[in-house]
Amino acid sequence: MLQIKSIPAFNDNYIWLIENHDGRCAVVDPGDAKPVLEYIQQHELTLEAIFITHHHNDHIGGVPDLVRAYPDVDVVGPKAEPIPTLTHPIEDGDQISLFDETFLVIGLPGHTLGHVAYVGDGKLFCGDTLFSAGCGRVFEGTYQQMYDSLAKLARLPQETEVYCAHEYTLSNLAFALAVEPNNGHLQQYRDDVNRLRGLNLPSLPSTLRQEKLINPFLRLDQPEVIQSTNQRTVNSDPLSIFTALREWKNEF
Repeated sequence: MLQIKSIPAFNDNYIWLIENHDGRCAVVDPGDAKPVLEYIQQHELTLEAIFITHHHNDHIGGVPDLVRAYPDVDVVGPKAEPIPTLTHPIEDGDQISLFDETFLVIGLPGHTLGHVAYVGDGKLFCGDTLFSAGCGRVFEGTYQQMYDSLAKLARLPQETEVYCAHEYTLSNLAFALAVEPNNGHLQQYRDDVNRLRGLNLPSLPSTLRQEKLINPFLRLDQPEVIQSTNQRTVNSDPLSIFTALREWKNEF
């Protein structure tokens, strides 16, 4: 089993560090090199790989400095995105070996056109596609693409741990409770997350099982979700409900 550590960056980013048993590590979406280098040096680790989910600067900004510090590091990322430091371009369906574990690459267009996730060892690194109690904004892709990408993730095993790239959980929960005010799982989860954040602890990882109980973007067939969007769309098919929810969240 790989050990996962969160390295906070900027206001609300998480850089995920994947550590094995003999002092080697990888990082996911290092937008800032400084906290990564400090952590690696403090814990006497060796950086072997960098996994990138998409090209936004808060996910790749630290890569050049990390490459300078570790010239042999393997920089893995989507070939369809403008990421100049890649040594290992990947796409949907590819497999990556990391510390005797195999990670599957899942293409997730929507937030960006070439966005990917990595899933292995029961862990999902999903960048800015799925958040706890929410999902990413649709910047480059279409609502159909984001809807399909979330459906892909929802088909993974329910116990999969969800490591997304931002600490957005409390703000997402405020929106989720506006959509489903009578969801008891949501109310309990809000209390749990408030406790964690009050102790300055991450709300993550979540699990897919948890998300299906509390995340409105994965609950498009639920009567209260449908009812909450009936003023915002004339259709009740899942894509229309998703689109109405995402547009509502954009202005929430």
